[in-house]
Amino acid sequence: MPKQSARLLLVNDVNFLLYTPFLPEAAAGTLEPRHVVTPLRDILKRTNLRLGAVTGHDPEAKTVRLDGHDGASDQLHYDRLVVAVGSVSRLLPIPGLAEHGIGFKSLSDAIWLRNHLIETLESANATEDPALRGQMLSYVFVGGGYAGLEALAELQDFAADAIQRYPRARLHGMRWILVEAAPGVLGEVDPKLGEYTVRELRGRGIEVMLSTRLEQVEKDSVRLSSGETVPCRTLVWTAGVAPHPSLRGLALPLAPSGHVPVDQFLRVAGYDGVYAVGDCAAVPNPDGGLCPPTAQHAVRQGKTAAINVAADLGIGAAERFSYRSRGMFANLGRFKAIGSTGGTGGRAWTFHGFPAWWMARTYHMSQLPGAARKLRAIADWTIGLAFSRDTAEVGSIGHPRPLREEVYARGGTHRPLSEDR
Repeated sequence: MPKQSARLLLVNDVNFLLYTPFLPEAAAGTLEPRHVVTPLRDILKRTNLRLGAVTGHDPEAKTVRLDGHDGASDQLHYDRLVVAVGSVSRLLPIPGLAEHGIGFKSLSDAIWLRNHLIETLESANATEDPALRGQMLSYVFVGGGYAGLEALAELQDFAADAIQRYPRARLHGMRWILVEAAPGVLGEVDPKLGEYTVRELRGRGIEVMLSTRLEQVEKDSVRLSSGETVPCRTLVWTAGVAPHPSLRGLALPLAPSGHVPVDQFLRVAGYDGVYAVGDCAAVPNPDGGLCPPTAQHAVRQGKTAAINVAADLGIGAAERFSYRSRGMFANLGRFKAIGSTGGTGGRAWTFHGFPAWWMARTYHMSQLPGAARKLRAIADWTIGLAFSRDTAEVGSIGHPRPLREEVYARGGTHRPLSEDR
C-alpha cells in the first residue's frame, strides 16, 4: 500500500484527551482543569476527527452510524474498525443511588464535586440548624479502589485547607467516610500497602468502614449494612466500572459482563477487520484470566491494535498482546502516595509516603501528552507550594451525567448543579 494512502477517522464525544490519573487533583484544585486535558488536534496530525456518538453498526455493509452533536446523522464506511468506547460507573440496584449519587469518571464529575464541596462549606457556615450543618459537612465515598481512594484523599486534603475560611463550619467539624465491601482496600496490590493506606486515612480522621455495603441513599442520608444511617448530602460512587452502554448499539458479541470478547490479537472473532481495546474489551491476560481495566494496559492494547491494523493493510506483521503490569501508584493527597514497581509478588518493590508520591508525580509527568501540558502542570504544582488553595467555584464548565445507564445510551443531558442536592 502506498504511504499515507489510508484515511484515519476518530469519532469521540469531546475534542480532548483526559489524563485520568490527574482527575482527583483537578477536583481538588491542585491542577487547573484545562491542564489535565490535551486537545486531540494537537496530538493527532494525520487523523480526521468527528464529534458525536456511534449509535448503529452494520457489519455486513461495514458501516457505522454517527449521531453528531448538531443532531445530524451520518453513515461512515470502514475497512477496519477499532472499538474503544471505554467504561462508565458500574451501577448496582441500590435504592436511591441513581438519583442521589455521583460518579467520578469525567472532568465534569470532578468540577461538579469541587463546586459542590465548596457549596456545602458555604451552606454549613451560613445555617443556624446544627442538623443541617452536619448533613452538609458529611461526605461518603463508596469503593476502595484506586479511583475512590485518590478522589477521597485529594478532596479531603482540599477541604481541610478550605474549611479554615469557614469558622462556624470549622467549629462543627467534617466527617469523611470510606465504605468498602471487601475486608481491605486496593485488593490488587500488596496487602501491606493496603494496610498502610487504611492507617494513613484513619490517621487523618477519615472513617474507613471495611466489609460494609451501601444499602440505601436518600437526598439527605445514606444507610449502611452496619445498620448506621449517616446524615449527608454527598455520596460519591466509585465501586467499579462497566463497559460503556453504547456497545449495545453495535452488532458485536458481548460477554455476560458486557465486554466485547477478543483474541490475543485483539480481533473480534467472526467480524472481519473489527478490533476492540481498553475497558470495553475482554482481553486475554498472558498470565491467565482477563486484563484489568487500567490505563497502562489500554494504552499498550491501542498500540498493538494499530500494529495489527497496519499488518492487515500489508505493512509489518501482526503481534499478540502480551503486556504485563509494571507496577502501580495511588496518590493519597499532598506529599503521600503508595506504589509498587518491578513486577508482582516477591519480585515487586513497594513504596509509600513521600518517595512514592515523588515517583508517582515523575511517572505521570512523563506520560502526560505534550510539552505545554507538562510545563503547565509543573507550574500549578510549584505555585501550590507557596499559596493556599483557591476556593472559588469553577463556573459551569459542565455538569455530570446521572448514573442511570440509559442516559448514556441516548445521549441525555446533564442534570443541573442544584438538582438532588
